[in-house]
Amino acid sequence: MDIATIIGWVLGFGAILGGAALEGLHMKAILQPTAAIIVLGGTFGAAFGSFPLPSILKAAKDAKKALFPSQQNPEGTIKDLIGYAAKARRNGLISLEQEAQNVKDPFTKKGISLVVDGIDPQKLRETLEIEVHHYEEHEKVSAEFFEAAGGYAPTIGIIGAVLGLIHVMQNLSDASKLGEGIAVAFVATIYGLVTANIVCLPLGTKLKQRLKTELLQKEMVIEGLIAIQNGENPHFIEQKLRAFVQESGKK
Repeated sequence: MDIATIIGWVLGFGAILGGAALEGLHMKAILQPTAAIIVLGGTFGAAFGSFPLPSILKAAKDAKKALFPSQQNPEGTIKDLIGYAAKARRNGLISLEQEAQNVKDPFTKKGISLVVDGIDPQKLRETLEIEVHHYEEHEKVSAEFFEAAGGYAPTIGIIGAVLGLIHVMQNLSDASKLGEGIAVAFVATIYGLVTANIVCLPLGTKLKQRLKTELLQKEMVIEGLIAIQNGENPHFIEQKLRAFVQESGKK
């Protein structure tokens, strides 16, 4: 579980609700089902209208990555690549054919198979980079969906506020309820801003960060396999791959 996401949501919602309570605002004034229906329904209705159904379903599935990210093990990957390099240096590239059958990661498995086939290093890089590019294009859609929803939410919140004010204007004869009615109308604006800036946009950013980590891991695999293809010293390959681990730590 990603603790940072939990802490972020607790801090975000806690600061808003806590600040409201310190100002003496009753929680009942913030809990407005009508405003929630307008903002959430309008926001995700607009987002659904912007993306094809497969992308929407993928975004819903990938949302759990914010809390339960896939485990990345760069140290394990480096260890495996060094092992492949040592075996190839000792017994030749063809000796990696058996190794390819035991690799769980499809990307690494494909790369090893290409190395065994004796493909030119430049062609190997081009082939794997094309696959990485298509993987990135496919995976970034989920982040784009939540970023789009985050863009729509504040505007939908304003629409909800305007609808509430229209209702207030229709009841100007009862001056005692004007203040309460206007307050209720602006709750929709709060819902729109909170939905965008605490939920949707951070979720999109988190998914982008997850994708960056995955792409960095794939780049490390590419560099390692090309080094193996070129017959480089396993110790030198390890030093080269360590740079990826340091870069990943900075992210």
